[in-house]
Amino acid sequence: MRAVNGDADILHSTKDFDWLGSGSYFWEGDPQRANEWAQEKQKRGDCEHPFVIGAAIDLGNCLDLLVRDNLELVRLAHASLLKEFEASGAPMPINTTAPKDKSTDLVMRYLDCAVINHLHAIIEGDDRPPGVEPFDTVRGLFSEGNLLYNGGGFYDKTHSQISVRNPSCIKGIFIPR
Repeated sequence: MRAVNGDADILHSTKDFDWLGSGSYFWEGDPQRANEWAQEKQKRGDCEHPFVIGAAIDLGNCLDLLVRDNLELVRLAHASLLKEFEASGAPMPINTTAPKDKSTDLVMRYLDCAVINHLHAIIEGDDRPPGVEPFDTVRGLFSEGNLLYNGGGFYDKTHSQISVRNPSCIKGIFIPR
């Protein structure tokens, strides 16, 4: 609530399992799913007073993971990260289930986070691919939950999320109705 009143900044997460890399996370167009997630956090003891805020976001230069060219950048970042881990002898991060969750969903996205953050580091560094500028936001579709029906491909917790890396892309925040 303090952020809505202008008394605090939106939290910028740097957890090593954030699937879209570091940033401020928002559900796209689904406050109900956001509220479910907040309620789940409360049940786990991770927060006391869950609630949902809305935001007007200008995506700016967006790493949209629903666009084929951007997926190729992610594939190249993974190959580059794999080389670095192989050279160091350290094991690559892997995506896993949540320790307190009975679900089989791989919601702890250590590998995906490392790849996306590595891509940002490449683009923001001296070896930036030609024509690629640093990204302000990352947008992706997260398939999660139980199948809606046998033989289908739709899941009951699937959602689209946006990770905002550049805080100036958040144009306003509000309490949704």
